[in-house]
Amino acid sequence: MGRDPLAPDPPDLQDVLDALDDSDCRTIVKQLDKPMTANELSAACDIPLSTMYRKLDLLSDASLLEERIEIRTDGRHTTRYVLAFDEVRIVLDEDRSIDVAIKRRPQTPEERLSELWSEVSKEA
Repeated sequence: MGRDPLAPDPPDLQDVLDALDDSDCRTIVKQLDKPMTANELSAACDIPLSTMYRKLDLLSDASLLEERIEIRTDGRHTTRYVLAFDEVRIVLDEDRSIDVAIKRRPQTPEERLSELWSEVSKEA
C-alpha cells in the first residue's frame, strides 16, 4: 500500500515548538472550535489581520492547521481554517532524540474533498 498523497508530511519539531510557543497561535487554537476565515479569527482573537495571516502560516507550517476552500456558486471561494490535530506529543525516542507526534482526527469525505480542492488550487 502506497503513501496517502493527501497525508501531510511529518512536521518539523522546531516548527511545532515555535507555533506552540507563540501566544497568538495558542489563542487561535483555542478559538478554532469550527472552521473560520482569517477575518473571523482576527475579530474573535483581537489580532490584526496582517498579523493573523502570519500566525496562520506559522500554524500551517507546523502541520497544526489546514486550509479548506469553501466553494461558492458565485465563484468567490472562501478559505476557512480548521485544526489539523487532536493531540501533540513531544517524545524521546529510543536513541534519545526528540521527536514530535501529532494525533489527527479522521477526516470526513467532505473534508478530504475540500483538502484535495485546496491542493489543486495551489497547483493551478
